Amino acid sequence: MKVVTFGEIMLRLEPEGYFRFVQVDKMTSTFGGGEANVAVSLANYGLDAYYVTKLPKHEIGQAAINSLRRFGVNTNYIARGGDRVGIYYNERGASQRGSKCIYDRAHSSIAEAKPEDFNWTEIFKDCKWFHLTGITPALGGNLVQICIEACKAAKAAGATVSCDLNYRGKLWTREQAREAMTQICQYVDVCISNEEDAKDVFGIEAENTDITGGKLNKEGYKSVAKQLADKFGFQKVAITLRTSINANRNNWAALLYDGKDYCFSKEYEMYIVDRVGGGDSFGGGLIYSLLNGKSTQDAVEFAVAASCLKHTIEGDYNMVSVDEVEKLAAGNGSGRIQR
Repeated sequence: MKVVTFGEIMLRLEPEGYFRFVQVDKMTSTFGGGEANVAVSLANYGLDAYYVTKLPKHEIGQAAINSLRRFGVNTNYIARGGDRVGIYYNERGASQRGSKCIYDRAHSSIAEAKPEDFNWTEIFKDCKWFHLTGITPALGGNLVQICIEACKAAKAAGATVSCDLNYRGKLWTREQAREAMTQICQYVDVCISNEEDAKDVFGIEAENTDITGGKLNKEGYKSVAKQLADKFGFQKVAITLRTSINANRNNWAALLYDGKDYCFSKEYEMYIVDRVGGGDSFGGGLIYSLLNGKSTQDAVEFAVAASCLKHTIEGDYNMVSVDEVEKLAAGNGSGRIQR
């Protein structure tokens, strides 16, 4: 089954371990980005995953492409041109010190893309699913228009469209996000949000919840899911539920609403190795589950288990198999050695 994702892939630079930016004279480099991370998950699950973006023709742009090809992601529709690959610097938090992410992505190739860079009719030929996030239109330039055109073409091709709201306050204001995402969500079938996104983008908030204090009223998110579905006609709304005890310890669960039933997953107590890409791994697991006809309950269980495993893996990409995810979803979460 062909799945297309569209967005920005960035060079990720970070100190080793838990060193702070100001302590180091060298950093490790990998690649990642919301929709690219989803494409890697889907390729690892055996789907025909295509990733669309724009990258420079130089060696760093090629290295980004190679990082995707390594995991079987199809890169045939990536446009080439522009001058730079976006960068983000990541400093890992520990205990009560939170992680820190600094963007250096202005004037990247995708941020300066033009509508004619992408032949959406060709890209969506035989496509079953299209995924994007709220990060991509936030990059400015022509990207709101390009995202809308992509959604229209995907719907015309008969593909299901999913969108992770993914509000990033460092990229645009809440007002800008609301205006753009209101347009884009007209074409979305499956909406993915976290505890904060619905509030930040659309002003829809769960009652009796203190996110910074680590207290979530999970029942309150039923109302959030229903309000989102009623507002835009979404077929399904998924909301990830992260209870942050500290930077290393989180409890992790999710809700999936299908217009009738509210299905909560089991909750996992996680010791975090790397939390970047956690939401993207949830999205990848959800898309895989729904494409394979899993029930609402089984789909949210698979997606949460996939994301739980991602928190144990270094880098943006979730390098796990369907078998590993299904074993965890079925209750095998002891972490015992496999011999």
